[in-house]
Amino acid sequence: MHQPLEKCDVILALGSSDLRVAEYAAQLFIDGYGNCFVASGGFGRITKDRFDKSEAEIFADIAKQKGIPQKNIILETRAANTGQNIAFSYQKLKENNLHPSSILIVTKPYMERRTYATFKKQWPDDNVKIVVSSPPIKYGDYFTDELPRDFFINIMVGDLQRIKEYSKLGFQIEQDIPDAVWRAYEQLAAAGFNKALIKSNSSG
Repeated sequence: MHQPLEKCDVILALGSSDLRVAEYAAQLFIDGYGNCFVASGGFGRITKDRFDKSEAEIFADIAKQKGIPQKNIILETRAANTGQNIAFSYQKLKENNLHPSSILIVTKPYMERRTYATFKKQWPDDNVKIVVSSPPIKYGDYFTDELPRDFFINIMVGDLQRIKEYSKLGFQIEQDIPDAVWRAYEQLAAAGFNKALIKSNSSG
């Protein structure tokens, strides 16, 4: 979303199989972009087969290795999807008597838009300022042994579909999708990158 970084009350790291998200979020905390570090995530559709403990616990381990004190870390270990990341993190902050006016959310690069749309729908306080960021990794540098090219493209195509479909289901606010982007989605899905798609009644 190309939002400039801003210092916020809370840094919220959304759990995933990509540990570069945790490393980047932790570095942002070290660099002074937040006062509280929330790691959110239980086991998602990818990590349930890969991790032996919750995404949040693994992210918190990385945060502590980076030098973030335990007292500044809050764990949310139940979320299994982005909507739950947002809703359950709100509950955790409330339990700790924290009511932030600004939140810096760190997620994967291709999930920035959907994260923003989900937050706007799921976070109870409309007055909270949100900044969404992700590790500054170029497309060609994103692939790893754990995240090979074809697997990544399947996930990215599925994520774009969710931006369109989830607003219809009330999970997030609606977002404009440029025609050229949607045509690219259709071409990739038709080419076989359809492993992460959800069933829908739309023509897409």
